[in-house]
Amino acid sequence: MRPGVPDQPSDDGTPLEARERLRVTEILTAAAGRDPERVPEALCRACAGLLPVTGASVSIAGGPSVRATWCASDRTAARLAEAQYTLGDGPCQSALDDAVAVLATDLTQGPDARRWPVFAGEAVELGVRAVFSLPLGVGRTTIGTLDLYRDRPGGLSASDLRIALWTRDAVTFALMNLQPGHDAGDRPAEEGVAPWMEASEADHSEVYRAVGMVMVQLDLDPEQALDRMRARAFAESRTVSEVAHDIVLRRFAFGNSGSPRRTSG
Repeated sequence: MRPGVPDQPSDDGTPLEARERLRVTEILTAAAGRDPERVPEALCRACAGLLPVTGASVSIAGGPSVRATWCASDRTAARLAEAQYTLGDGPCQSALDDAVAVLATDLTQGPDARRWPVFAGEAVELGVRAVFSLPLGVGRTTIGTLDLYRDRPGGLSASDLRIALWTRDAVTFALMNLQPGHDAGDRPAEEGVAPWMEASEADHSEVYRAVGMVMVQLDLDPEQALDRMRARAFAESRTVSEVAHDIVLRRFAFGNSGSPRRTSG
């Protein structure tokens, strides 16, 4: 149902809301029915196409602080997701923490810009003006977020928000039930993991390993270690994932002072 259109029966007697939900289901089911290698990208593009937004991404939560980007419809969506992860702040983080939808309708000014000032500044530099973050999961248990962005300020209509929530439910189901596929050669399961699954697992694993290494180097707890990594990433205009990669490869280490030092490796 589009904005301003009453929820009245159509010519065949079916309520328009029911027809709209059926359309959403059909589009997302078609996207999820693709080759497992292409499912994440197809789902994100379908999410963006269903709503008056510019792009979409899905992030998987691997604990209270560590996340990986499961899919993104475009480069800006991917960079926006990584920016929130690196900063540890923004609508996505708030949606994860509170298990509620967070709708930032104008990041250029007003309450949203003041609530996340640093994130809002980075988002605007990327050409993003509004972000809508919807938690994925059941009840208060979140497994990630569906993040929608728009290149102009403004909120979602009641009908568009309803579609966004249906879309969120469908993506949650896909994440909880989608299994890595096999190729035509029907390789054993351990050799047939879809590349997107391998990438997500690798991203999680590398950040976890880096956090552990910084904990040992500086005698910190996990949250403090991740904060040090985020600070370095922010100072160098890099992402946490990139910093974690360098730490794991021992390209640099944090000294007792907390300042990073380059290693000979």
